Amino acid sequence: MIEIFPYVDEADEQRGLDVYNAIWPEDRIGLEEARSYRAGQLDNLDLLARIDGAVGGAAIGSIQPQWPGYVAAFVSVLPEVRRRGIGTALYAAISTWARDRGLDTIEAIVHDDDPESLGFAQRRGFAEHSHEKGVSLDLVRIEPPKVGPPEGVQITTWAERPELARGMYEVVLEAAPDIPGSEDETIEPFEHWMEHDMQGPGDRPDATFVAIAGDEVIGYAKFSLSVAQTTTAHHDLTGVKRAWRGRGVARALKATQIAWAKANGYEELRTRNDERNAPIRHLNEEFGYRPTVGRIYVRGPLT
Repeated sequence: MIEIFPYVDEADEQRGLDVYNAIWPEDRIGLEEARSYRAGQLDNLDLLARIDGAVGGAAIGSIQPQWPGYVAAFVSVLPEVRRRGIGTALYAAISTWARDRGLDTIEAIVHDDDPESLGFAQRRGFAEHSHEKGVSLDLVRIEPPKVGPPEGVQITTWAERPELARGMYEVVLEAAPDIPGSEDETIEPFEHWMEHDMQGPGDRPDATFVAIAGDEVIGYAKFSLSVAQTTTAHHDLTGVKRAWRGRGVARALKATQIAWAKANGYEELRTRNDERNAPIRHLNEEFGYRPTVGRIYVRGPLT
């Protein structure tokens, strides 16, 4: 017997997070970070699935401020209870929730080395929308790269220059629409962007690096850190204003990140980039990043 129900207490919250972390170990997070994610959504749904009385799956459905036209869903089913109807039941529950909110599309995510889950989605009418290739850098085996900023450019941290926040937001306004797969992204107003993108539990001003030319912020790069991954840091946005691209700013920012991560005891860096984003993928390859698991984003109908 399968039961689908929303979280009722913190114990359910932790059970759902445990399922998520088991299925998405490369992106495992802590409870505070999961709560921060929910707080940044326009609306969200958290579900647990029990089969014969034991937790066998979980799902997150959210309406994101950047993409309010569909429901973004993580559906996670433990391997030992797959093919028994849990995924179908969670899909149906998310569909009902989406329909009640006037939406008719779900975007789901599968690992790009998981053909079984991709097939599950395709059989239900989902099709690939985008593909993020995963890469990682083994910091233990490398020396920090010696790459300086181009002439006239200085790199500092947001911790050292907190007044640069508005300038970083201007970078986002230029850079985000140019990222393949993010062309239709809605950029939140400055105050919401600060709260949701820059001040979460995994966002640290001392791990946010800003490139400035004179008084102008021309680019920045930040990490997303987690208490659940104490030796792995994840690259978040690396953005450079259009007029400064192709001049070594992104290279200098990434080199600064690598040096900081190694100096602060991290052993691995991870990131994912859309397969169409040739410049950043080429830059990662030059720094020695190697392929690892990525994500396929599929969009499809409600049940």
